[in-house]
Amino acid sequence: MSSGFAAPVVATAGSADPSAPLIVLLHGRGSHEKEILSLADHLPAPFAYAAVRAPIAAGGGYAWFANRGIGRPIAESLRATMDWFTGWLATVAPAGRPVVLVGFSGGAAFAGGLILDEPSRYAGAAILYGTLPFDAGVPTTPARLSGLPVLVAQGEHDTVIPRELLDRTWDYLLGESGASANARRDPVGHGLAAPAVQALAGWLQDHLDRPAGAQRTATPGQQRPPAAAGE
Repeated sequence: MSSGFAAPVVATAGSADPSAPLIVLLHGRGSHEKEILSLADHLPAPFAYAAVRAPIAAGGGYAWFANRGIGRPIAESLRATMDWFTGWLATVAPAGRPVVLVGFSGGAAFAGGLILDEPSRYAGAAILYGTLPFDAGVPTTPARLSGLPVLVAQGEHDTVIPRELLDRTWDYLLGESGASANARRDPVGHGLAAPAVQALAGWLQDHLDRPAGAQRTATPGQQRPPAAAGE
């Protein structure tokens, strides 16, 4: 495991079967692992859930990387924390165990960095109310995520993540990335909308029960969100 950071603090839920698909929950900036672990209560029971605490202290909680503005990671910092994370992941998910990343806000940017850095390592990723880490040392070339199941959820009224980055993320994931992407925008701000959580549950069940390659779709949303924490 990479040096420079403490050993990961991890909260778990769901299946204790070491071969069960592993869903890794990545919290937002200034939050922590216990907060996002509550999301597992609304997701399919057969899977194993691991909420990992980010390694950098920030705002009374923790962050996945140092940044140069919201949604804009410093490349060297992102590289260091990704190496730290993948070192931990190798100890809990050997080759053959499906791993899906579910990131909210800053955790979404971190999840995006991981899949862009090593797309073949993951069975999918949910990028929730956040941006991909553009211009941060990971490739965003055409077909980089070819065939990878990706769920994108955004708030139409999000004023935390710059709209330019949300739009760029949406366009890349539904376009030249080549991902098998499902996407929705709900009439909410920077928080998990209830229908988005329901969509996440269905998406996990669907893509861990059958092979990737579903046609990408864009789905409008309609309900009020529950509260969410972190940036």
